[in-house]
Amino acid sequence: MLTIRNLSKTYDNGVQAIKSVSLDIEPGLFGLLGPNGAGKSSLMRTIATLQQPSHGQISFDNKDIIENPNIIRNCLGYLPQEFGVYPKASCYDLLNHLALLKGITDKNERNNQIEQLLHQTNLYDARNKDVSSYSGGMRQRFGIAQALLGSPRLIIVDEPTAGLDPQERNRFHNLLCEISENIVVILSTHIVEDVSQLCPNMAILVSGEVPLQGKPADLISNIEGTIWSKMINKDQLAHYKSHFNVISERLITGKTQINVQSNFQPEIGFEPVQANLEDVYFSVLHQLAREKNNAKATPTTLGGQHA
Repeated sequence: MLTIRNLSKTYDNGVQAIKSVSLDIEPGLFGLLGPNGAGKSSLMRTIATLQQPSHGQISFDNKDIIENPNIIRNCLGYLPQEFGVYPKASCYDLLNHLALLKGITDKNERNNQIEQLLHQTNLYDARNKDVSSYSGGMRQRFGIAQALLGSPRLIIVDEPTAGLDPQERNRFHNLLCEISENIVVILSTHIVEDVSQLCPNMAILVSGEVPLQGKPADLISNIEGTIWSKMINKDQLAHYKSHFNVISERLITGKTQINVQSNFQPEIGFEPVQANLEDVYFSVLHQLAREKNNAKATPTTLGGQHA
């Protein structure tokens, strides 16, 4: 199990990317869901010991990885959001080089592992092609192949399906499910559907904080019966936003569909809809934005008097 307690990270420029995050992550797929700029990559880099936290603890199997980073480095597979490759180097040669860097010195063991991973990631037929010539989906599959070298017990994948076409995305989903049966796999993404389809446990990260975590089914159940939908004209949107708790809107064939969170029917014309993880996510984002706006609108006080 990966245990994170009160983890914070403030960079030299004063930006606080992580704010007192605490998580318990068991074997299996764990989804870390949040918008761009939420601090997901900062958290992943800190777990991977690529940077030191400003405060807090991280342990893996009850061993402190901040004090002893090699504990995690020896059993970690990491697929960052963006990664470069050597030009004019084939997939096989790169995997062989990376395997040596991971300490797999026995040639037969190295070859067997690489061949198995090439088949597992459906790259065997392209093993002699330069990775720099790969499509986005093939490059992501190469990324997961290199992350799996050395049979890691913790794998971190940061925004792995961004930019992939539906077929490649499905293939990547299946691969993640396959490898996560007995190890910890952290999926960091802003794509709600990825977490909904794959992860039995998750957390939402916004502005460096975790406002909500749990099992997706439980989080959805908590808001069931409170989501209402209505089609409106685009010029009515501002009115509905000012009068109702509009958590999301989308354009459909020239009309605007709004989802409102309410314990009762907001007005005639709203229909109840079955809640999903997207509604949970938008509900959290909307609530945090409203709290932030309310805080800005509240006058500061000095000695009990308005400033």
